[in-house]
Amino acid sequence: MPKARLIGLTGGIGTGKSTVSAMLRGLGAAVVDADEGARAVVEPGTPGLRAVAEEFGPGVLAPDGRLDRAALAEIVFRDPERRARLNAITHPLVGAWAAERSAEAIVRGARIVVHDVPLLFENQRQGQFERVILVYAPDEVAVRRLLEKGMTEEQARARIAAQMPIEEKRRLADYVVDNSDGLPDTERQVRELWRQL
Repeated sequence: MPKARLIGLTGGIGTGKSTVSAMLRGLGAAVVDADEGARAVVEPGTPGLRAVAEEFGPGVLAPDGRLDRAALAEIVFRDPERRARLNAITHPLVGAWAAERSAEAIVRGARIVVHDVPLLFENQRQGQFERVILVYAPDEVAVRRLLEKGMTEEQARARIAAQMPIEEKRRLADYVVDNSDGLPDTERQVRELWRQL
């Protein structure tokens, strides 16, 4: 199998990780998005969805049989123990999904494969990657962005609190893209980072 560099990309909710991920894809990276995997492994008919419904009850299923993400979020973002149970179900499934996508990208000739993983440090996955990029924005900026997306302040702060503090992630990362000062500045940083990679 051809050799490729595996790079981890992470950030906090509301920091703009998807924006940076799209920029890297535009520069030529193959991107494996863990959020996409998290949706795929709980599609109707999957073992993942069956396991989630068994653990959390039929109230987390929408009338069409799909996962009701809002209902599940209300449960798990208020209770760390239940969130841990959800993660124990879904994370191994997402990991296997991501490994398959990564292998496919390498076979297609990708030289740099970026794994976009929201909880990379929380799940101690940094050792799986040659380097880790953090998309950074201070909590107040993240809260403002989440409010603009329709969350209440309480919901936004609960989701931020459920993750490792962004300043701690900053200390653990190999590279930091500061996404708190507008897209042109972020794009400049990403282009420089791509040149280094």
